[in-house]
Amino acid sequence: MEITLSDNALKTFARCITCLARIGNELAIQASSSQLLFHTINSSRSAYQCIAFKSGLFDAYNVSSNSLQCSVLLKAVCAVLRTPITNIDHLTVRLPDPDAPKVQWILDCYNGMRKTYWITCNVEPDIHHLSLDRQKFPSNFVVRPRDLSRLLANFQSSLQEITIIATEPSSLLTDASNEIGGKEVELRSYMDPTKDNDTLLHTQLWIDPKEEFLQYVHTGDPIDVTFSVKELKAFLSFCEGCEVDLHLHFEKAGEPILMAPKFGLEDGSHSNFDATLVLATMLISQLHEGAASEPPVGATGTHPHTEERNASHMLQENCRANVSFEPPSDHTRIWSDLSASAFKSISPLEERQAQGETILNDDGQREIQRISTMQISGVASVPGNNPIDSNVPTEKDHGQEPQDAMQDNGQAISQHHRSNWVDAEEDDEDEQDEDEQDIQPTPPYYEEH
Repeated sequence: MEITLSDNALKTFARCITCLARIGNELAIQASSSQLLFHTINSSRSAYQCIAFKSGLFDAYNVSSNSLQCSVLLKAVCAVLRTPITNIDHLTVRLPDPDAPKVQWILDCYNGMRKTYWITCNVEPDIHHLSLDRQKFPSNFVVRPRDLSRLLANFQSSLQEITIIATEPSSLLTDASNEIGGKEVELRSYMDPTKDNDTLLHTQLWIDPKEEFLQYVHTGDPIDVTFSVKELKAFLSFCEGCEVDLHLHFEKAGEPILMAPKFGLEDGSHSNFDATLVLATMLISQLHEGAASEPPVGATGTHPHTEERNASHMLQENCRANVSFEPPSDHTRIWSDLSASAFKSISPLEERQAQGETILNDDGQREIQRISTMQISGVASVPGNNPIDSNVPTEKDHGQEPQDAMQDNGQAISQHHRSNWVDAEEDDEDEQDEDEQDIQPTPPYYEEH
């Protein structure tokens, strides 16, 4: 076997090798008189990728035998292509005979340098061939790689699995009262129930396929598929580099999903290469198990006005759930929750507030009474306005009540706030210079037992 590539074909060949290296560790090569096939499978055997190169892609394509196959390490092939593609004039791959122990890779550079590499073939090649008919998948959608990458950017970078839920377009309401009307596709981060997920962020995205997808086909009951994110991102980068759209086919939970590039209206019939990525999915459906983690707003179409009032109340009261109720656009809605348990965790800010309220309830009466007696604020407290020292007698200056009556309402709240005690009346320091000698410093705070 001997093949030669250059120019754009060499760039496509290099992108294919990079994508295959992000999926598996071993490259299986199968050559025939009409095409060259590259296969790889990951270590857990949950992802399989196949790339087919037609003979028209190569500058020279010569296969002497009817069928030829071998296997090499992808790490070694990536080392060969470490030389910048812009510096390579053409690449030649040569296998002298079907039983040859090594594959020869020759790089001819523009500066006249020739680099030759010999990569050892594996003794026992792990070659698999998987054939799936794309037309038999009932559901599919086509999306631009850049748009899907933008949607995936809302999830944590450490996310390992993601769930896609597809519903029939006619099954959801599209009126203005329904907050998720028309959003038939949902992306949801998958949380393994057997692991500690306290530090993970649970995110859900509701997508309107008319706005985000180029094509969306699904009929019947809602279905979901959960699969790995790592291989999805690798294939997205490959499609974006080749400037093609991503076509994703799926059926239901437990059945494999198939990804392939979408070559416009031609659909690969006139393309010199084609790629297929098959991923295994989780056996258990997340439709019923994920009901407990539905967001409080926009999860269902029932009682939308009640949910809107609850959402505004929770935002005003600084609720514990770290939920983003405001969608970034009119077409995509996002909800995030820390560790997917909105009502079981307390934020550190609330803990500090609770501790501050406990200390204030224990000793706040004595300190507030002493400070009001020393007249640092210069305004007497009004009985009943202070909920903390309402039952504690305090000294009042009745002579100043008529003059300071309008100031009591504005200063009553500031007396409770410790940040306003010391410098409450800096403007009146000159008037109170004579009384400074009678004011005693605030004694240190001791906790009473």
